[in-house]
Amino acid sequence: MSIVDNSLGEFTKAVEHFKHDIGTLKTGRVTPMLLDNVRVEAYGVKNPLNQLGSVTIDGRSLLIQPWDKSVIKEIEKAIVESGLGLSPANEGERIRITISPLTEETRKEIVKILHQKTEQAKVAIRQTRDKVKEEIVEAEKNKEFGEDEKFSLLEELDKKVGGFNNQVKSITEEKEEEIMTV
Repeated sequence: MSIVDNSLGEFTKAVEHFKHDIGTLKTGRVTPMLLDNVRVEAYGVKNPLNQLGSVTIDGRSLLIQPWDKSVIKEIEKAIVESGLGLSPANEGERIRITISPLTEETRKEIVKILHQKTEQAKVAIRQTRDKVKEEIVEAEKNKEFGEDEKFSLLEELDKKVGGFNNQVKSITEEKEEEIMTV
């Protein structure tokens, strides 16, 4: 197995993190993934919201049904403080979050955030590429293989990086289309 093959996991992790990260962006569609990054202070620790109750879709609303009714106030507070711009309505037994349709201006703002996250993913891929490139050069200096193999490994690395960058690009394009679709 080559140095390049050993690094594929890190590249894949960067792409998977990017997918998860942009999954929380509002698209105008109601999805429980909107709440994936919400952490609730309950029982002395911060818990992911989905570990404290079920999140379901009801038309243009998300319904949060806590398994323990005593944490409903903490869930409501965590949603308000999450920075997602959501307004939870406490209905006693559950919390309802109505997702209003996005305006054109809001969609453009979300696309800007998407492009920032895309750039972060590309930076992560570049950093991994640079680290692997250093490993290849170092291995050649240590006479683990010859100059020809170094160049073929660098070429293989560039092809792999190009593939991962293309994945990020196509994911971004899909998400942008999803955001801009009314």
